[in-house]
Amino acid sequence: MKTKRVIVGVTGGIAAYKAAELVRLLVKEGVQTKVAMTQNATRFVSPLTFEALSGNKVIAGMWDAETGAMDHIHWGQDSDLVIVAPATANFIAKMAHGLGDDFLSTMVLAASAGILVCPAMNTHMFLNPVTQANLGLLKERGCVVMEPGEGGLACGTEGAGRLPEPEEILEEARKLLSPQDLAGLRFLVTAGPTIEPLDPVRYMTNRSSGRMGYAIAGGARMRGGAVTLVSGPTNLNPPRGVAFVRVNTAEEMRRAVLDGCRSFDVIIKAAAVLDYKPKERAVQKIKRKGQEQTLELIENPDILAELGCDPGAGRRLLVGFAAETEDLLVHAQEKLKKKNLDMIVANDVSRHDAGFEVDTNSVKVIYRDGRVEEWALMPKEEVANRMLDRIKEMWEKTA
Repeated sequence: MKTKRVIVGVTGGIAAYKAAELVRLLVKEGVQTKVAMTQNATRFVSPLTFEALSGNKVIAGMWDAETGAMDHIHWGQDSDLVIVAPATANFIAKMAHGLGDDFLSTMVLAASAGILVCPAMNTHMFLNPVTQANLGLLKERGCVVMEPGEGGLACGTEGAGRLPEPEEILEEARKLLSPQDLAGLRFLVTAGPTIEPLDPVRYMTNRSSGRMGYAIAGGARMRGGAVTLVSGPTNLNPPRGVAFVRVNTAEEMRRAVLDGCRSFDVIIKAAAVLDYKPKERAVQKIKRKGQEQTLELIENPDILAELGCDPGAGRRLLVGFAAETEDLLVHAQEKLKKKNLDMIVANDVSRHDAGFEVDTNSVKVIYRDGRVEEWALMPKEEVANRMLDRIKEMWEKTA
């Protein structure tokens, strides 16, 4: 996002106060951010607030003393994205029908940048057929329209019409500012741990937080891929725009993955699936008996191996992970060959700064042809995007 230039257009609705947080988040990301306001918007939030947050002058009127004669032309043409948040029903109507009677509306008319529209208004105003038709016109012309949130509104009603949260708008902006070099590819990503119940109270699991798999799913979606994320129990929110399937046990994950797996171009198995499960699950809570207990385990299905030997896979890339505590390279190479993978990402989960439960990772990447790359410690989002770069290169070579 750094070096990108974004205009935030603020119109006259009560949700204008949320635009201040959006501007703060954009600036925090290193985005060069400017704000244009309608006169009605200044009744809700002072331009000085946005000037302090953005570090740039705010234009609220075509004829303001500091407004240059061609600013309404240059702003939208010298930027990478225009975000209208909140977008009122009135301003949406102006955009849809080409009206330019103030700085923001004329700037939008002249803009060559992409436009993200974030509606916020009373539920009945949003659902009014005229508003819906206007939004349809904007979509047809290439504008991206975010669906408003639902809940309690300032007018006292309940329903659709809330401005999406600033973090959600920021995520959509990231996607629009990212190269769409994975568009057309269908990804299946697994993430997180699995759990196996011992009794109604206890279960077996592992330390996987799911952060690596979620970073991969989010990165693929951000770059235009169509993503399905199958996840075991985590504390993470799924990335916006992905199809999300929640599972618990290894068998549940197996069914979710194998059901329709041939419709995907790339399968990335980042989940930490338990290799074993209790042979029997106690119906009632296991009580303390003052003596040793023996737990008998049986093997879980090997989902990755089943995918690797699928005779009907066709043109598909299969990527696995190897979480190891010793002989990292040896075990990862064995796993790649045994499970017929195109690529495996190996990490030492005994480290305190990589692998499970942290935001960084240091991995070795091994390819089918024997090549090995070693990547230094970096955020998991960066690991994810490097992986996606390599996957893109491999996919292009299989064409």
